[in-house]
Amino acid sequence: MIAELREVDSYYADSRALHGVSMTVEEGTCTVLLGRNGAGKTTALKTIIGEIVPRRGTVTFDGHDITKASVHARARRGLAYVPSDAGIFARLTVDQNLALAARGRGRDAQWTRERVYSLLPALPRLEHRAAGVLSGGERQMLKLGMALLSEPKLILLDEPTQGVAPVVVGQIRVWLSDLLKEGMSILLSEQNAAFAAKLGSRAYVIEKGVIVANGSMTEMSAPEVVNRYLAV
Repeated sequence: MIAELREVDSYYADSRALHGVSMTVEEGTCTVLLGRNGAGKTTALKTIIGEIVPRRGTVTFDGHDITKASVHARARRGLAYVPSDAGIFARLTVDQNLALAARGRGRDAQWTRERVYSLLPALPRLEHRAAGVLSGGERQMLKLGMALLSEPKLILLDEPTQGVAPVVVGQIRVWLSDLLKEGMSILLSEQNAAFAAKLGSRAYVIEKGVIVANGSMTEMSAPEVVNRYLAV
């Protein structure tokens, strides 16, 4: 196990967004958090990364209780967060964004620029382009590259398929499949069960801040589950 939420309650001001959420992420696998928009997926990821501090419960990562740890302390331990709607410096070039992500690493860093480019071979041709003019798929590629350069042990991905073309969804699946083959641990927040089904091993379904179902990815992507919890 690489990460765990145990009986977590998280709030926005006085509004409770997570209600006793418990879930685990096994090392070297993709765990999926499924739910509609507004179900609590992003809140759960922000609680793990430290942007939200739970009022009750514990957050454990890589054998350490990080419930009260800062965002920076969690990042140093190997947590990387790829948000759905931000995560890049729009006025900087792709090259400058990558350089910032790699800043402060030791000489023994495993994720070099060359290794990132081998995983994301379309990225080098964008080096001198301003990040703010990238397409949705190109932004996802850049954000994933930046996350890898931070030397993560666990990547939290928040709805990477949102707002991207179907052909790009297939590319994202290939990138993540390649990462899993290299032993990366991934927590994937998604409402696209068909996309997640080809990556995940275990899944949790969240609705109104409550985990309402969990099991194997095959079980959680079954039509009856999708129709009940994910259909619009």
